[in-house]
Amino acid sequence: MGTLRLGIDIGGSGIKVAIVDLETGSLVGERVRIDTPEPATPQAVCAAVAGLVNDFGYEGPIGVGFPAIVVDSVVHTANNIDSSWIGVDARAMLADVTGRQVSMVNDADAAALCEARFGAAREVKGLVIVLTFGSGIGSGVLVDGVLVPNVELGGLELDGHRPAEVHFSAKARRREDLSWEEWGGRANRFLLHVNSVFSPRLIAVGGGVARKWDLWSEYIDDSLPVVRAALANDAGLVGAATLAG
Repeated sequence: MGTLRLGIDIGGSGIKVAIVDLETGSLVGERVRIDTPEPATPQAVCAAVAGLVNDFGYEGPIGVGFPAIVVDSVVHTANNIDSSWIGVDARAMLADVTGRQVSMVNDADAAALCEARFGAAREVKGLVIVLTFGSGIGSGVLVDGVLVPNVELGGLELDGHRPAEVHFSAKARRREDLSWEEWGGRANRFLLHVNSVFSPRLIAVGGGVARKWDLWSEYIDDSLPVVRAALANDAGLVGAATLAG
């Protein structure tokens, strides 16, 4: 067994925590998930994270994926969390409440790091885009395996929807009670747009919908270089853990 690190994936709807073997990218023991507090204020989210870390009895450094643009650990956007996060040094706050050394990036960037190290993007040259469909649409961009941080493709305008994630996310499927065929068509429209703008070598799709890949992937245009993220909905969690390695 390799080096073990605790990864935390903070999302708009849930917070996932697990210990990860950094040699293999596999989870060690049980993954725990709780609902993200509502409202998702800094105090509420940090208290929830501290409780989870204490429950694991883990004493080492932790890695965190966070659902916002994060520059030098300061939060710059709040599309899927409470707006009171903007301007907060999230790393310092989480380190304070957990008593652990904390490293953090945007949650989709964490998923991209995971796929570059352990998954679909491993050893893929050129431009790779990892998209996570959940409460919003997260995006992690890699060039020759190197992360280009904080690229928010969910904020694009598409078909009159801005940000596009309001209409094309997995949350929109649940909100509008769309069938998988209906939502698969929407996802395909978004994927076609991303492909036409960036011409990536590969688009890897993660987030909660990756678990339901067989229900909607047939509606993806055959011309697109799209695959399921190898670590599916655990990619953000595993990628976060690698930050603490």
